[in-house]
Amino acid sequence: MTMKPKARKFRIRRSEAPQMAVAAQVAAPDMAQAANGSDAFDAGQTAPAGETPIGQSIDDIRREGLTGRELRMARRLAQKHGLAPTSDFDAVRLLRARGIDPFERSNLLEIVTRDGEAATTPEPRVQLPQTVPANRPQLPSTTLSPAERRAEEIMGIQRDIARRRRRKLALLFSRLAAFVMLPTLVVGYYFYAIATPMYATKSAFLILSADGGGGGGSGLGSLLPSQFATGQDAIATQEYLESKDAMLRLDAELGFHAHFSQPWIDPLQRLDPDASNEAIYKLYRKYVKLGYDPTEGVIRMEVSTADPAVSTEFSQRLIEYAEERVDELSQDKRQDAVRTADQSLERAKAERRAAQAQMVALQEGSILDPEGEIASIRSLITTVELQLQEKELALSIQQNNSRPNAARVAALQSEIAILSAELDKQKKRLTDATEGEASLASKTAAIQMAQADLATADMVLQSALEAKRQAEIEANKQVRYLTVSVRPVPSQDSTYPRAFENTILAFLIFSGIYLMISLTASILREQVSS
Repeated sequence: MTMKPKARKFRIRRSEAPQMAVAAQVAAPDMAQAANGSDAFDAGQTAPAGETPIGQSIDDIRREGLTGRELRMARRLAQKHGLAPTSDFDAVRLLRARGIDPFERSNLLEIVTRDGEAATTPEPRVQLPQTVPANRPQLPSTTLSPAERRAEEIMGIQRDIARRRRRKLALLFSRLAAFVMLPTLVVGYYFYAIATPMYATKSAFLILSADGGGGGGSGLGSLLPSQFATGQDAIATQEYLESKDAMLRLDAELGFHAHFSQPWIDPLQRLDPDASNEAIYKLYRKYVKLGYDPTEGVIRMEVSTADPAVSTEFSQRLIEYAEERVDELSQDKRQDAVRTADQSLERAKAERRAAQAQMVALQEGSILDPEGEIASIRSLITTVELQLQEKELALSIQQNNSRPNAARVAALQSEIAILSAELDKQKKRLTDATEGEASLASKTAAIQMAQADLATADMVLQSALEAKRQAEIEANKQVRYLTVSVRPVPSQDSTYPRAFENTILAFLIFSGIYLMISLTASILREQVSS
């Protein structure tokens, strides 16, 4: 019993099948006789022992992931070659065992003839690989497997994505160049090459009170530092220097408009010769900057011009304006404080004069000392009353006698009558008014009232004098002085424009504008598409 040699088994990858087919076609002329002399296998027959079939298990074929269409084509191709496969996978195995690629395009076309009828006898083919002459060109196969086609499609999609990404990046860079870089370059070119250099002169001054303390001699105002006490004056001075009034005064005295309308200044900073006051004031606010620090009480001023000497001159003149303004403010405060005290004093003096005049008039029309006169009259009345009581007592004694002395009684009665008449007379002097004159009591009351009015007027006058003295003291405390802590000095180097900082700022501004527009456009596009 002879043993058949075992066939060597090895797998043929789908990607290697087209290359093997090409190699078989190239070796076809050399293997023609071997192909013609070989017998076809019958159904169910195995390969002869002399051949070396390519073995492959059905499990390996299943793991290749073949489609149903490919399996059906393999069965039809196996039937064409006279094989009897038990399944589609067995058809693939039998074909590969005979060295036939079931998925080669030429093998698939052999299934159907040109007229649409199945071929009865296959054309002789050489399925074994052969050597290729060295001088023969090696051409790549044009037949692609499904995996290669998928890989090629994926590669094409990736190339398309990369191409779109490059195009979008190119568009993005072009937009950035057009809307950010180009304007930034223009701004930088202006600041570095065209803008006229401006020389800034800095100065600082503060406003102090006369007493060096708060705004008042007592109360909470005396506890406040000087910078808080003079804060309102400093703010008022700052507002005046930033006003159009100060600008017009500076233009009239030193020619602010004429300086900035010179032809050698760049167009963006140059004023027109016939510019309006509003345009001049706008440029004035740009180049005259003032700041007030409430914690220190210092007003800092910066004046920028195209000439350092002119800038210094403008600063000195503005400081003079500030001094005049501070003097006017303190003068108004002093006048307001003293004016009321003066009015009160004059009114008290007038009242005192009136009371004194009334007192003199009353004294001229009556007794010089009504009170002394009243006292003497009252003393006289007391004396008369005592004498009257004595006479009445003596009369009573005479009348109590059994035989009174008639002459003595008559004398006593006469004396009593005289004393009574004198007593009535003296009493009438106090209460009764004479013809054309008031009574002594009314004259005394009027004089006392005039004296009281005069005393009150004296007290009011004294209070008014004290109030005026205090008002003058407070007015002296309201005096304000402007002290220049940093005097203006001409600058040797230009302060403006700050080319690098302004260029970076322009870049940030243009970038922010572009970002906002891009975000807005993206949001609107998303809203419209949704």
